[in-house]
Amino acid sequence: MRALDATLPERDGVAVFNRVYLTVTETVDRSIDAGRFTDARAAITLDVRFAERYLAAVAAVAGERRPPACWRPLFQFRRHPGVRPLQFALAGINAHIGHDLALAVVDSCRTLDCEPAELEDEFDRVGDLLVSLEERIREDLMPGPDLLQIADPLTHLLGSWSLERARDATWTAARALWALRGLPDVAQEFTERLDTAVGFAGRMLLTPLPD
Repeated sequence: MRALDATLPERDGVAVFNRVYLTVTETVDRSIDAGRFTDARAAITLDVRFAERYLAAVAAVAGERRPPACWRPLFQFRRHPGVRPLQFALAGINAHIGHDLALAVVDSCRTLDCEPAELEDEFDRVGDLLVSLEERIREDLMPGPDLLQIADPLTHLLGSWSLERARDATWTAARALWALRGLPDVAQEFTERLDTAVGFAGRMLLTPLPD
């Protein structure tokens, strides 16, 4: 993520999300080092499997392949002048939390040979860190000297999306995918529909707005 940050223009939408995600990852790593996770191995596994999903999407685009549907809006609109930095950040978070995290939980369960319930504490602690950072992200990237005017379209657009609600839905999706692991065709269809739905939400978050 640091290498990617060094290669992208500052205003690029992917660069905006990458900086946010790098901050989150460094915060999680510090928490692991400080012993704030009950099971450090599980936390590290989830952290790595989670990051791999994002980096795979970046690699797909770099290799001129299609990324998952949840990531396509961010890559398509990354240079649009009418999209504000906060929209890029939250669209990336939407893709990563809404889709990638559910799959990362399943990946981690397979790696660790455990059930999702055994990762719930780590999932919740990572989620709590993300929620605590969301307010700071909004403050850092929100245009204007203070809170936006209530009439500003960005206020209404971003007020319709919640990281906490997305995290709760992701846990449900992860449990469903794990329960469907013996039905690969159904699991694949569920994954594809999740990907599409999250991509649709991301496209709405990236609606170009007037200055």
